[in-house]
Amino acid sequence: MSTFSIAAQIVIAVSIIIVWVFRFDNIVLEFEKFKLSNLIRSAVGATKISLATLLITGIWYPGLVFIPAVMMALLMVCAQWTHLRVKNPLIKFVPSFFLLVLSVCVAVIHA
Repeated sequence: MSTFSIAAQIVIAVSIIIVWVFRFDNIVLEFEKFKLSNLIRSAVGATKISLATLLITGIWYPGLVFIPAVMMALLMVCAQWTHLRVKNPLIKFVPSFFLLVLSVCVAVIHA
């Protein structure tokens, strides 16, 4: 497994944990702005944290990486679409776009 893939998996996972655990108050405000329910917010958060955990576990068990990387990429596509739908400024697109690119790279490496 490449050093790039391991680094990307760590960056994706740590970013998700920081945002969904330590900056959760921002997530609550964003989902309210997006007019999405608490149930959707909770489902997205639980899914992202689970996928982040699998990406970290995949450092030692590379067979686990492909599906979580693809699923994370799909969630980031949804995030991009949501930012577009609510007409957020371009700067709001950057984090999810960066994680989308990293997730696609990781998935391609493990395909």
